[in-house]
Amino acid sequence: MGTGGSLAPETSDEQLMLAFQAGNARAFEALVRKHRAPVFNFILRFVGHRARAEDVLQETWLKVVRSAREYEPKARFTTWLYTIARNLCVDSTRKESYRQATSLEAPAAGADGDEGRPLGEGLPDAGASPERGAHNARIRPLLERALAALPEEQREVFVLREYSGIPFKEIAEVTGVSENTVKSRMRYALEGLRRRLGELGVDGDLSEDGRTVAG
Repeated sequence: MGTGGSLAPETSDEQLMLAFQAGNARAFEALVRKHRAPVFNFILRFVGHRARAEDVLQETWLKVVRSAREYEPKARFTTWLYTIARNLCVDSTRKESYRQATSLEAPAAGADGDEGRPLGEGLPDAGASPERGAHNARIRPLLERALAALPEEQREVFVLREYSGIPFKEIAEVTGVSENTVKSRMRYALEGLRRRLGELGVDGDLSEDGRTVAG
């Protein structure tokens, strides 16, 4: 596969994918750079274990490569990408359930300590002030616990919307339900998170980006 020519900064995801179909490897590299972090955040919060999330992320991009010829720009690239990631998450979770009971709230510590790292650890929190950073450092583990306690269908909608920035219409296509159902699940997710955070002793409310705001 050829490396292809240069790409304009404003090139859309769909144009990048079509360029990759035509043999432009740089187009694929651009897609990975743009979407790796938000897709990993979604996968991590779906499967609950960092090592498994890394494996699923790799499988997702391999699937994109293998299915490249089948891609058609009828829908947004992100819809196609997150559908692949979600299906692989479901498969991974199903397989894991046969091996052991998976705990999202308290990941078991691995031999090297990696599996025991909190879900939010190491994830970027761009633009936080020192005060907000300190606040988030205290709140984040509690938010992760509250998020892990949500029903899977609510958790995935919340993560896709707030962590990956996917519009409700696309989330509906990814999850295979109506847009109204997606919005309903989001509402229940926010209510559940507020209730759970209150039980954990967090005074405040959730803002639109899933952060807590001191009351």
